[in-house]
This record gives sequence, structure tokens and C-alpha cells, in this order.
Amino acid sequence: MSKTSKKAAAASRKARIEDMRRAERARERRNRIITITLSAVIVAGIVGFGAYALNSANEKDKQRAAAAKKPVRGEKTWDAKKLSRNHVQSAVDYQMNPPVGGDHSQTWMTCDGTVYTKPIAKENAVHSLEHGAVWVTYNDKAADADIKTLSDKVSKTPYTLMSPVGDQSGTIMLSAWGYQLTVEKASDPRVEQFLTKHVQGAQTPEPGAACTNGLTQS
Repeated sequence: MSKTSKKAAAASRKARIEDMRRAERARERRNRIITITLSAVIVAGIVGFGAYALNSANEKDKQRAAAAKKPVRGEKTWDAKKLSRNHVQSAVDYQMNPPVGGDHSQTWMTCDGTVYTKPIAKENAVHSLEHGAVWVTYNDKAADADIKTLSDKVSKTPYTLMSPVGDQSGTIMLSAWGYQLTVEKASDPRVEQFLTKHVQGAQTPEPGAACTNGLTQS
């Protein structure tokens, strides 16, 4: 091969190598642009979702606050100042059934979304109400489907408990400290309203007190 041919071949190889390097640099630039763009999109998505989630949470808090201020249609109330809070060891003759306050046992019933299938001592349940729990009760007139619906709802709601009270006048009753609601069906929208308003609600004598590690059924 002549010197001229060798030079031409070398120049051709150099040109191909330079073309390859330019192509590689172009790919790297494209990849950087794609990476930056995707990162920006992801960050924007995260920020947008965070803002949406925050706004959604704030909106739900506003709805709960608004619901808590509204009176529950048909609920009965008692003067909290007249509901004594002494710890006693004997049975208490309550003025309402189920009771919504008054003297009670020093031990509360565990009320961390706890469903009891047998009757519980009212004196222990009242102590749970003092801690801000809502006590859901039912008698023999309650339909099995309603009992199941209420059980599912209670089991997912901290600071609630549920048990049968055979001698209560209403089919389904919800009790908080100083408040009580009677309904016929678990689907009654006032059930959710009562829970929203009174679970750890403003009526609670001891807000934040434990609902765990209390008395349980064996």
C-alpha cells in the first residue's frame, strides 16, 4: 500500500472514530435530557400528589370538624355536671340504660375497636365512656346483618366498643358520655355522624386516656 493510500485509510479511520465519538456524545446529551426531564416530571408528580393529599386531608378534617359541630338529630343529652365520676366497687343503679355516665368501676373495658359478643358490666363500660369511647349496643330485635355491619365498623374505629344489652329499649343504641342515640338500622346515617362527633369528642371528661389494656372478656 502506498503512503498516499495509508494516509487516506488513516484519515478515514480517524473520521469514523470522530463520527462515533460525536454520536456517543449526542446519545449522552439525549440521555441526560431524558433523565432530567423524567426527574422533573417525577418531582412535579410527587409535589402535585403531596399537595393533593394535603388538600384532601385538610378537606376531610374540615368535614369532620363541621360534622362534630352539628347536632345529631334525635340524640338525647344529659348535663355532664350532674354525671358523677366516682370510682366504686359495687353495682350502680343508673338512671338510663345503657348508662351514659355516672359512678363507675376503676377498671375500664378495653375499647380499642373492641367487639364483645356477650354482655359486659355497665360499670366498666361507663369508665370507657369517660375516656372518650362510644359504646354501641343492641338487643334481640337487631338483625344479624346490622350486627355484622356495626361489628365491622367498630372493629375499625379506635375508642369504640360494642356489646349486646338485652334489656335496652332501643334496637340499636350508641352512647357517649352524656349523649345517646337510638336507631333501628345500622345503615342510618346518624350512626356515622354520632361516631364522628363523639369518639374522643368534646364531651370526653378524660381526653386521650387509654382505651387499651383494660378489662376484656375471656
